[in-house]
Amino acid sequence: MSDPNTDFSRFPSYVAPRRSLFSARKFALMASVVAGLGVAVYGFGAQQGDLNVFTTAAHAQVSKDLRQAQQPAGFADIVERVKPSVISVRVKMTEKQNSSDTEMDNPFPPGSPMERFFRRFGGPDGFPGNRGPRGGRGSVVTGQGSGFFISADGYAVTNNHVVDGADTVEVTTDDGKTYSAKVIGTDPRTDVALIKVEGRTDFPFAKLSDGQPRIGDWVLAVGNPFGLGGTVTAGIVSARGRDIGNGPYDDFIQIDAPVNKGNSGGPAFDTQGEVMGVNTAIYSPSGGSVGIAFSIPASTVKTVVAQLKDKGTVSRGWIGVQIQQVTPEIADSLGLKKSEGALVAEPQSNGPAAKAGVESGDVITAVNGQPVKDARELARTIGGMAPGATVKLAIFRKGQDKNFSLTLGELPDAKTAKADLRSDDDNGKLSKGADLPNLGLTVAPAKSVAGAGKEGVVVTDVDPKGASADRGFKEGDVILEVAGKLVGTPAEIRDAITAAKADNKNSVLMRVRSGDSSRFVAVPVNKG
Repeated sequence: MSDPNTDFSRFPSYVAPRRSLFSARKFALMASVVAGLGVAVYGFGAQQGDLNVFTTAAHAQVSKDLRQAQQPAGFADIVERVKPSVISVRVKMTEKQNSSDTEMDNPFPPGSPMERFFRRFGGPDGFPGNRGPRGGRGSVVTGQGSGFFISADGYAVTNNHVVDGADTVEVTTDDGKTYSAKVIGTDPRTDVALIKVEGRTDFPFAKLSDGQPRIGDWVLAVGNPFGLGGTVTAGIVSARGRDIGNGPYDDFIQIDAPVNKGNSGGPAFDTQGEVMGVNTAIYSPSGGSVGIAFSIPASTVKTVVAQLKDKGTVSRGWIGVQIQQVTPEIADSLGLKKSEGALVAEPQSNGPAAKAGVESGDVITAVNGQPVKDARELARTIGGMAPGATVKLAIFRKGQDKNFSLTLGELPDAKTAKADLRSDDDNGKLSKGADLPNLGLTVAPAKSVAGAGKEGVVVTDVDPKGASADRGFKEGDVILEVAGKLVGTPAEIRDAITAAKADNKNSVLMRVRSGDSSRFVAVPVNKG
């Protein structure tokens, strides 16, 4: 009876001891597979010494090959192909403010979420979180960013905040050559800028992706962090549709590839070597990368760049309404089944919506038959349409569904005027009024307070521990409507709240004007 440790005749792939090394490796591979299935393969006896040497070496080689096959192939081939399209962008500008003008140093109010957490990176020295030593009035400052060519004739994309206000723009290509560039156009609302380098028609360029990235996809960030030159980092797509409080058109891709100052305007590539987004902002309490960066989607960049190339500016559709989110409380107050859609806080006078019959309190639920999830989606949808286009709006109004057709206007420049509701007679303080203890408010008829206008009831004091303070009420706000009824006195507010209690409402909906804008606020009513 043969020894089971040395009898290999029962294996179909048995190879005689003195066959070639190639055959021994074949056997070792088979043995490795068998072992992987949980079958023990014993060593050879002393008389099989030569084969032992061969199979040991073969097994080591096969194991190495298998380990290498399981490892990622790396990104070297992709980087080699796309890196030449990425450029360094350097700008010079004249400092218009003295270094003591600290209010102008940071466009975000001190203590605001944007000031604390979201820091622009790679812009000129004067940008938040990127200040260097300053000269006096009229001194020249420089800034560093990134960008990438999108055509062989020298058109390139970067961020608006990189080139905004620049007197001169220079780009340095991957091969170390420097060229002058001119700004073709910028779009502050999406932070996209288009620049042009003249003199060549053979620049290597990158393609903007036609597809949408998936969460978990690989991403490569290429840029010029800290002025070090072309640098590559890798990560994955962490999220899509991010709103970072930058504006109504926020729709950022979040990535975890390390992105630092100087990467601003640089591309984020997918594994096909196409640009999925343009890096524009980071979440960073310290100013350095913590693995949370935001990129403008390629689809947005393509739309904006096409208009910038054509006319140097971007035109957007406009329906002329102030809108806000539909919270669960607001949905309950209006009788909506879901907290979806965009609530019209106020149609703007002579705007397309007002002319079509849209009113305050309407909820826009669909545009051209496509459901509207929230206010941001409505802003992006309308903003992506051309002025002059005709759209159909589906609206929910006081329990009924209605449809309106209107022609889009062109989005005007943002308004900056703020109403001053302070009274000179009170040394800058609002007049005293009647208390609404259940709401934590003190109010007075607006017509009795200088500068407050003739409509509504003005808030003269807010209890910091009251329900209204939690919902953003502040001194100077004017309550225009309560539960769909116009109010002009504190008594009318009390009557509307009493009626809401009688109807077993959990909250009452108020339309409130703050400065030059209006919003709806759902305030809980005390049933006790």
